[in-house]
Amino acid sequence: MPTVRLLSALGGLLLVAIVASLLTPTDERAWWIWAAAAGGLAALVAAEALVSISRLRQPEWISVERRIAHTIPVGVAIEVILRVSNLGSYRAALQVYDLYPATCFTDNLPFAVKLPAGGFVECRYQLTATERGDMRFVGTAVRYASPLGLWVFGLTIGEPGNEAARIRVFPNYAAVTRYALLAVDHRLSQLGVLKRRRRGDGMDFHQLRDYRDGDSPRSIDWKATSRRVKLISREYQDERDQQILFLLDCSRRMNAKDDVLSHFDHTLNAILLLTFVAIRQGDSAGLMTFGGEANTADRFLAPKKTPETVSRFLNALYPLQPSLKTPDYYQAAVDLGKRLNKRALIVVISNLRDEDEDGLHSAIAQLKRRHLVLFANLKEKAVEEALHPLTETDSAGVNALREADLIEHAAALGYAAEREAVLARMRARGVQVLDMVPDQLPMALVNRYLDLKQSGAL
Repeated sequence: MPTVRLLSALGGLLLVAIVASLLTPTDERAWWIWAAAAGGLAALVAAEALVSISRLRQPEWISVERRIAHTIPVGVAIEVILRVSNLGSYRAALQVYDLYPATCFTDNLPFAVKLPAGGFVECRYQLTATERGDMRFVGTAVRYASPLGLWVFGLTIGEPGNEAARIRVFPNYAAVTRYALLAVDHRLSQLGVLKRRRRGDGMDFHQLRDYRDGDSPRSIDWKATSRRVKLISREYQDERDQQILFLLDCSRRMNAKDDVLSHFDHTLNAILLLTFVAIRQGDSAGLMTFGGEANTADRFLAPKKTPETVSRFLNALYPLQPSLKTPDYYQAAVDLGKRLNKRALIVVISNLRDEDEDGLHSAIAQLKRRHLVLFANLKEKAVEEALHPLTETDSAGVNALREADLIEHAAALGYAAEREAVLARMRARGVQVLDMVPDQLPMALVNRYLDLKQSGAL
């Protein structure tokens, strides 16, 4: 492509032609001056183009090496490093633009770099993925300016099939890592885990220990006391070897987005965190999806409590995407009943509508025959904002709402009332209910799970 400098030179040549046409009646040599200028410029432009093309044809004249983790979490900015090397014997002025996946975004490209002969430069930028799954960089685009700046040449560096250009975008496991770090220092309150006073003791025997002031007389083990000739107490712990199973809605409603992440992505983050917490509590965790496409509708992970369970969930969940289908809660409950026999905490995560109540009532009745059910309903932030709109102050100093805001507020009130009525009827049937915005779901699930364990409801 010609540059502004080349176009300016052509404009100057046109100006010389105009002057020459005016001087021709008095001086016939004026056209020869224009012809000499035009010939010199044409030779210069052609020579520079040939020199630049010959440099570009040199094998591996410019090389680009990309450094990025092979697995990255969704919605988190990750640093990408581009090492651009000039392997030729001439300096080069470049513009570098990395061809990142379409489901990612960044604000730092392109880079303008000047490379000496045999030199290199490292360009760093932050990349954020907005969807999970397998992603691929298709190369790096480079714009090279010719030595005199008359031409700009574009080329793409990198093999589209190169495995080094492939990355996997997983659900965000940062909350799991932070929970593990804070749990070591007993600082889980910083993460939002609430510590409540226990009501009574756990049911599982843990160990014998010396009697302490304040221990209940019922905790004294009299046989051990007679052998040791001093008071020995039994110590109990919360029940272990229990099961938690996630019934994950993969239908069209989970495509809703309030921010960078969809409701489905927030749900996966919450599942990972609660799975990690359950494993630390000695329980097993499993997963079943419903409402998805043919390749995901029957996905079932049997409950396990091994340390590899979180990794197992990560590898199973990262390629999942919500479908365009309507959820069938009753069929999901029937399928789950065929696969799970032992009593468990069933965590149903969905985005409820009032038209779902008939099928949901049958599904809840099916699940409650054997299991404890916790229904986590996701709110839309847009509805919450409409319920609490910002007011404007009029000339009299009175807070007022615009007519459009009043209409939205009234519609949101009706919608919220219908949804709350459905949730109230679920609570009346003995179902544990959570109703909150997606980004608050992870810690809300953890706190409710710990409450249920400490209360002995499982």
